[in-house]
Order: sequence, then structure tokens, then C-alpha cells
Amino acid sequence: MDAPLHLREVIELLERRYPPSTAEAWDAVGLVVGEPQAPVERVLFAVDPTEEVVAEAAAAGADLLVTHHPLLLRPVTSVAATTPKGRVVHRLVSEGIALYVAHTNADIAAGGVNDALAGVLDLADTSPLVPAPGPELDVLVVYVPEPDAEALRGELAAAGAGAVGDYSGCAWSVTGTGEFTPGEGARPAIGSVGTHEQVAERRLEMVVPPGRRDRVTEALRRAHPYEEPAFSFLATHAPSPAVGSGRIGRLEEPVTLRRFAAMVTERLPATAAGVRVSGDLDRPVHTVAVCGGAGDSYLEAARRAGADVYLTADLRHHRAGEAREEDGAPALIDAAHWATEWPWLPVAARALDGDCDGRVETIVSTRVTDPWTTRLGGAETGGTL
Repeated sequence: MDAPLHLREVIELLERRYPPSTAEAWDAVGLVVGEPQAPVERVLFAVDPTEEVVAEAAAAGADLLVTHHPLLLRPVTSVAATTPKGRVVHRLVSEGIALYVAHTNADIAAGGVNDALAGVLDLADTSPLVPAPGPELDVLVVYVPEPDAEALRGELAAAGAGAVGDYSGCAWSVTGTGEFTPGEGARPAIGSVGTHEQVAERRLEMVVPPGRRDRVTEALRRAHPYEEPAFSFLATHAPSPAVGSGRIGRLEEPVTLRRFAAMVTERLPATAAGVRVSGDLDRPVHTVAVCGGAGDSYLEAARRAGADVYLTADLRHHRAGEAREEDGAPALIDAAHWATEWPWLPVAARALDGDCDGRVETIVSTRVTDPWTTRLGGAETGGTL
């Protein structure tokens, strides 16, 4: 029988899919409670780290609770058991349950919250509604005599330059003529003081992660034959990866807004808040934009993307009203925050199960932790009282 995985090993697998570095600066993700060396045999996935969910984890015999929402998003000065958050921490510790959070890093990830929401609605040809910027990069440009160019490229590659995806030592080059006149006090590797020189040189360009700039510069100065090599770093970004906020895709066959809203209601978990719709129920829907959780900041992006309808949560009155007045505005569907994020849980559980080769049992919480518990009334509007 295989030895159980340690918590640190499970976290490594989670963070390959949901890198903490991609979370928003204000977010609080990662390990909240737990001993990295503790064994993990059972994991419960849930949206919220509430007292009820922790009790569910304890009853299920879970060693690890993975939630989407953070427990300690805002700074606290105490986790005494006199507060709800304190009681959660105390119960986790007393039950030997670790808590790990994947929030905005799970929102934007491939296979994350927004892909899961698009998947439950059978959207095809999906892409990020707002692509995440690619990682920052420097482009090193250096000029070197032709006979020394390949040796310099190799030294720069060894220092970390020229890494592109699964490829290393990548460079672009072109040969031209370098010109210079050594002055008094110079010790030129080529030519002599006071004489203008023309040398066949190669221009090398290689990408450099910002964290490697000093190391690459040191290697360049050490390996370059010139006393004063000519080089510069140009700041840029790598191409945007296939991750980002929200998703936009299309239905295989157009349907009316009425039918699409019914589909949303059928396929998302039921909550007291239900599903709200703004728009002509008979309008055709083909292109769909979605954003799990609070997404009114992407209303304009949905309009620019040509969405026929935008599904999200927590739409505010004035922001939604103004967005609906824009030319070419999509219809709006506002579902419960919890309901739009819950579809990620079974996706994340299956992914971890596969990554662990079945050595960890995964469970998905079906406990509704949406804060709204009862809804009274409700009617279609648009006419008069």
C-alpha cells in the first residue's frame, strides 16, 4: 500500500494548477492552518470556510479542507474562540484539519472557477473575457564580435537568458558592422587608441526574467571580449496565457434568453436568491460571457466582446442599469455568488484525484453556504405598480 501523501505534497499539486503568484495583490490565498508534514488521505472541497463546513469536514474524516473563499481576507489581531473566525481556527486545529485557500488564482486559472462555470453551461470555443497580462520580461540586446557570439550566447543561456516555455538558449541574431574609436585610457580588445575601427558584429536578443537580470549581466561582462560591451534591457511582457478573468464562448445552437435563463437555473445549485434576468426574454442568445462571483467590473468587457448575455453575481443596481443602457449591451443574468462558484468544486476535486493518482480521496461539499436563506415575493417587472 502506498504511503499517504504529506500536506506539502498536496499543496504543491494544487499550486501547479492555481499558482499563488497569479492571485490579486489584495487576496489571501495559500495554507491558512496545517502542518506541512502531516499526512493527507481525505480532502473536502467547499466554497466557504464556515463553522458548518468545518464540522462537515470533521464528520467526513477529512485531513484537509480546500475552500475558494479566504478565512482571513482582512487582517485580524486575534483568533480567540470568541469570534466565528476564531472558532473555525480552533476547530480546525483541534480536529487536525488543514485549511488551504485558492481564490482569485483559481478564478483565472485554466480549469478554474470560470472554466467550470462555462463548462456547466456547455459553452464552446471559450477564452478569457479579460486575459491576464503575460509575465514581465526583459529583452537583452547585446552586440558582440562575430567569432565570439556563440560562446557568449551559451554563457548567457547558462545564466538564465533565452528560456521560452520548454525551450532554452533561445536567441535571435543578425550580423552587421560595429564602429568605435578607443579614447585615451581605453584598453581595446580590438584595434588601438585613437583609431576608428569597424568590426563585424552580431546583435543578439534574448529574453530574461527580471529576477535574472543581475545574474545575466554578470555573465555578460565576464564572457564578453570587449572592455565596455554595448548592451541594454528592454522591458516587455510575454504573450498573454490562456488564463484571465471571466470567460466568453458560444452555445452550439442559439436559444432565447428565456430558455438560457432556465438552463442557468437548472444547472446551477439552487439558492434562496434564485436567478434574476434583465432583458427581452425573446431575444436570441448565442455568444455568452460569464464570470463566477462578483463580476460587475467586467460589464463593459462583456459588451465589447459582443456577448448576447452576461452571467455573473452581485450586480449592483446603478451599475447594472447604466450597463443596460449602452448600445449593444448584453442581457444580464445575476445568480447567487455561491452558486456561480460551486461548479468549480467537483472539477477541482477530480483534478486533484488525478494528480494524486488516487492516493487521496476527494469529497465535494453540497452544503449551501450562500448567506441568503429565504426569499419572499418576486415578480417580473417593467410595467407599473
